[in-house]
Amino acid sequence: MTCQLFALSFGASEPQGLARFWSGVLGWESVDDPDGGFALLPGDEHGFRLRFVPTEDKKVGQNRMHFDLTSAVPEQQQETVDRALRLGARHIDVGQLPEEGHVVLADPDGNEFCVIEAGNNFLADTGFIGALACDGTQEIGYFWSAALGWPLVWDQDQETAIQSPHGGTKITWGGPPVAPKTGRNRMHFDLAPPADGDQRTEIDRLLALGARRLDNGRDDTGRVTLLDPDDNEFCVLESGPCLQNA
Repeated sequence: MTCQLFALSFGASEPQGLARFWSGVLGWESVDDPDGGFALLPGDEHGFRLRFVPTEDKKVGQNRMHFDLTSAVPEQQQETVDRALRLGARHIDVGQLPEEGHVVLADPDGNEFCVIEAGNNFLADTGFIGALACDGTQEIGYFWSAALGWPLVWDQDQETAIQSPHGGTKITWGGPPVAPKTGRNRMHFDLAPPADGDQRTEIDRLLALGARRLDNGRDDTGRVTLLDPDDNEFCVLESGPCLQNA
């Protein structure tokens, strides 16, 4: 068995407020996070949670990943945009063209996200979070497909996408050119070892797939931070009953 995408973590200047914003946008339940932040629980057992943890680092440049929120009908796109604006989002310009149908917003911490127009066939078989759209190479799509055990659902012109066998949110990478990093990423994956595995074995497997160690030890929560082939940080959590109840 492979590891599980347990959470997508946001470094936040004010975690409670950012959790409240995304809870309002997505309609997900907010709970306290064991590491002192806040978390949102997904709407189904196969989804990943969102974690909001405190950071003093300032956001610099665009994030390497952002949400694409879907719309079943045209009216839903406007409803989502209006709701996000009421909760504290703002319109931003990232170079989108006037004829493009999606709406680009930033959350109260400046994290970019898109509200996609109705009729997008690529996201038709997903949920409200249709995609986690990432800046990345073709190699990274192959790496994460193997790391998570999620099949490739798109592999063309150096663009890749994967999706859980259970469906739900797709993770996509747009291919080169990949913008250079400006410090640590604001958002990162938290992976949980499989139920019949352990942290060390999982780390060894990920290193064999092409990951690299960022440092030599665990942090005070027991997490180990690695880098994927595009130098994006991600964490491997400790295994055990505490994780299952986290």
